[in-house]
Amino acid sequence: MRFAIEEINNRTDLLPGISLGYKMYDTCASIARSVRVALALANGNEAVSVPSEAPCTQSAQVQAIMGETSSSPSVAIATVIGPFHIPLISHFATCACLSDKSKYPSFLRTIPSDYYQSRALAQLVKHFGWTWVGAIRTNDDYGNNGMATFTETAQQLGICLEYSVSFFRTDPPDKLQRIIDIIKVSTSKVIVTFLSHMDLDVLMKKLSQYNLTGYQWVGSEGWIFDSQTAEMDKNHILDGAIGLSIPKTHLSGIKEFILNVKPFNSSGNKMLTEFWETLFNCKFKQSESALKNQTECTGHEDLSGLQHSFTDMSFMPIFNNLYKGVYAVAHALHSILGCNETCNFKVQLDPFTILQHIRMIYFRTKEGDEVYFNENGDPPAKYEIINWQPTKNGVVDFVTVGLYDASLPADKQLSLKTKSLIWTQKSKQVPVSVCSEKCPPGTRKVLQKGKPVCCYDCIRCAEGEISNTTDSITCVRCQPEFWSNERRDACVKKEAEFLSFEEIMGALLTAASLFGTCMTAVVAFIFFRYRKTPIVRANNSELSFLLLFSLTLCFLCSLTFIGRPSEWSCMLRHTAFGITFVLCISCVLGKTMVVLMAFRASLPGSNVMKWFGPTQQRLSVLAFTLIQVVICILWLTISPPFPFKNFKEIKDKIILECALGSTVGFWAVLGYIGLLASFCFILAFLARKLPDNFNEAKFITFSMLIFCAVWITFIPAYVSSPGKFSVAVEIFAILASSFGLLICIFIPKCYIILLRPEKNTKKNMMGRGA
Repeated sequence: MRFAIEEINNRTDLLPGISLGYKMYDTCASIARSVRVALALANGNEAVSVPSEAPCTQSAQVQAIMGETSSSPSVAIATVIGPFHIPLISHFATCACLSDKSKYPSFLRTIPSDYYQSRALAQLVKHFGWTWVGAIRTNDDYGNNGMATFTETAQQLGICLEYSVSFFRTDPPDKLQRIIDIIKVSTSKVIVTFLSHMDLDVLMKKLSQYNLTGYQWVGSEGWIFDSQTAEMDKNHILDGAIGLSIPKTHLSGIKEFILNVKPFNSSGNKMLTEFWETLFNCKFKQSESALKNQTECTGHEDLSGLQHSFTDMSFMPIFNNLYKGVYAVAHALHSILGCNETCNFKVQLDPFTILQHIRMIYFRTKEGDEVYFNENGDPPAKYEIINWQPTKNGVVDFVTVGLYDASLPADKQLSLKTKSLIWTQKSKQVPVSVCSEKCPPGTRKVLQKGKPVCCYDCIRCAEGEISNTTDSITCVRCQPEFWSNERRDACVKKEAEFLSFEEIMGALLTAASLFGTCMTAVVAFIFFRYRKTPIVRANNSELSFLLLFSLTLCFLCSLTFIGRPSEWSCMLRHTAFGITFVLCISCVLGKTMVVLMAFRASLPGSNVMKWFGPTQQRLSVLAFTLIQVVICILWLTISPPFPFKNFKEIKDKIILECALGSTVGFWAVLGYIGLLASFCFILAFLARKLPDNFNEAKFITFSMLIFCAVWITFIPAYVSSPGKFSVAVEIFAILASSFGLLICIFIPKCYIILLRPEKNTKKNMMGRGA
């Protein structure tokens, strides 16, 4: 402060003809003493502690107060002098609470508010993936407010605090011991601190007793660049620490000014005398505390050879903040007094006017730094990111590894040189501090009961669900046509399933269908070859050939059920099946009725055959078949079958099938076939004992028995079969019933024709050769 004031007083362009005076007070970090001095200054009856050397020509009314260094004393002073509107400019009080102008209207500062520092620390922790951290703070306004803002921001960023404890350097040892015990049992490896260097020194001594190394420390500007703290860390507990610091700067001329300080150059400066005695461990003769066996101070001791934070310029950023504060007051006075070549001495100064002008000032220092205050009395927030890197000789080097600028967009505020970082225990690997490891893709997070959100278990996604990001909180269900892969991190298209010609079951059914068709063709050929023989001519050969034709269609219609369903195949398969089977059963029914009528005609006086001759037989077949055709036409018109993708039957496959459209139409087709088959079975059963050597009614009865058994069994099997197997069941029913009719009705006749031709006579057919 003395350097800045003397520099201003020696300038001709700033406050020309005016010399600034000052008074210095050592509050000894005492809040009570700070308030007492502030009240004395406000009342104008303060006791002079360290007066300026040049006598003042005007009244010693205080225009501004520079200080305090700590937040809690600054809060107390700002509360007291706020109603008087006396500007209070601090160079190191960072508590965000001081930005509240309703409580502290006259407070300003040249160091950024912890509002920004707390958020910067949270972003720094998040940048390195530390989601499980411990927190230690000073139990005062600085630590409590700073940590509260950090905790709030950390929660927004998904960071959890395993513990958050506070202490003050004057606390009893048992409280400090409790903190040590908490650290020892904790699982987090990163400790975020909002501590002053004095409080950290007390904590570090305790940590050294237990050799608690291996923790990654993250610090605030209160201690991160303090060289004395680094010198005291003999056990290397803080090695690799990272934190925020006021940007380094150079203030030309101040080192020479400090090294030129002599106690005799400041007459009556009791504070400097005490400081000198402490610095060189000596006593002046006139000192009240002089001891007999202690070295005498000469006042000419050499400061340049002294290894001390007072002379090594490690506090240069703080010096620069104080320098800016003094210049801010000077520029405000320069503006109020209307200074150009001279100043208007008649202007009556008052603290409120000075405060208003300080808030509006904007200037650059001789080093080029911008100085201005926002609406809260705070400067722009810029920090350097410091990393404690131990050197070979054991000295800690404060290396700048990044920058934080709150004025930039959110994604550009933090910039880091990660490769140049050295972590705790001289590691090059970023420490890991998480409560639970990241959940890989294919899993989701499930919170552990009674623990913070950072503690969770990774549960594998259910079938049909995926998560393709790390640490996903939910699994997303795949679209109906997709299914989750084995890793559950991607949806893959479901395999389409239908009864195809290429698979074994489809090939076997196709072969059976073609075999039945060929077998029917062979039988038809035999019948055509021996069409003039009695066994073929008996019982209406025309109906036999029509039955063989319909059986051929029955075998072939089963092929329409195989292959990928399409709109036409779906409509064709059920209607073709329904019509061909009715045609087939109609022919069998006609043959059964022919047997019955033939027996009735052989009775004396009966002419029933004239009512059921070939024409009537043809018409009956046509009539029965037309009824089924009408049913099918109505079905196709009202609600026809259509191709359908079934996603529910098999979860990981799409079943391509033909939806019935109208279930009433489907069961009407089947019901009509069942009705005809039942009627035919009853008639054949009644005619089974008619006295013929070759009674065809017996074979028809047996064939209808097989037919009905197959289709009665088909219903439950069809309903319960999944996917393509229901189609296979329907094809099997068609082929089984077709083979039953073919074998039962025609194979015995073929046997007679080919192997027992002696029985293929009219006499034998009528049973009269017995």
